[in-house]
Amino acid sequence: MAFFRAFWNSPVGPKTTHFWGPMANWGFVIAGMMDSRKPPDAISGNMTAVLCVYSLLCMRFAWMVRPRNHLLLACHVSNESVQLYQLYRWLKHQR
Repeated sequence: MAFFRAFWNSPVGPKTTHFWGPMANWGFVIAGMMDSRKPPDAISGNMTAVLCVYSLLCMRFAWMVRPRNHLLLACHVSNESVQLYQLYRWLKHQR
C-alpha cells in the first residue's frame, strides 16, 4: 500500500500531466502497430517522417525535463521504433 501511495503522490504520478501525457501518447504507438498490417502504399511518407522527428524531439524533452519522465521516454522510443519500421516499409515500396 505504501508503494501505491508513494506513486500516487510522486511528481510523475497519476495526479500530474507527466503521467497522463505519456498515457495519451501511447495511442501513436498503438496506431503505428495497427498500421503495420496495412499495405505499404497506404503509408504517408511525409507524415511518418514527421512522426519520427516528433518522437526524437520528445525523447530529448523527456530526458531533460525535471523530474525525468521515463514513461514519456519509453513511449517515444517505442513510437520511434514503430515509425522507423513504417518508413522502411514505405521506402522499400517506393523503390
